[in-house]
Amino acid sequence: MTPEAETLGAEALGAELGARATLVQFSSAFCQPCRATRRVLEDVAGMVEGVAHVEIDAESRLDLVRELEIVGTPTVFVLAADGRIVRRAGGQPRKADVIVALGEALL
Repeated sequence: MTPEAETLGAEALGAELGARATLVQFSSAFCQPCRATRRVLEDVAGMVEGVAHVEIDAESRLDLVRELEIVGTPTVFVLAADGRIVRRAGGQPRKADVIVALGEALL
């Protein structure tokens, strides 16, 4: 990952960051785990004020996929309020793990 990729801003994501943190999900159209991941991330974002969930279609953002060295979907990034990448994970996350990672971003 390049130094510029250590943070993700609204311009790179094509969406506004959450006031406190952002859960970024890279998905693809026929990815079954992506649907379950979407539900988990939306649920967690809805539990905590100021947290946004942004879903990005990996196929339409190959530039960002390459820059971030994403090799599969779903891939999830947890961002702090300033866009700093706090955690990255591949595969379908468990809700408890997302909550723990989000706690790190909110510190």
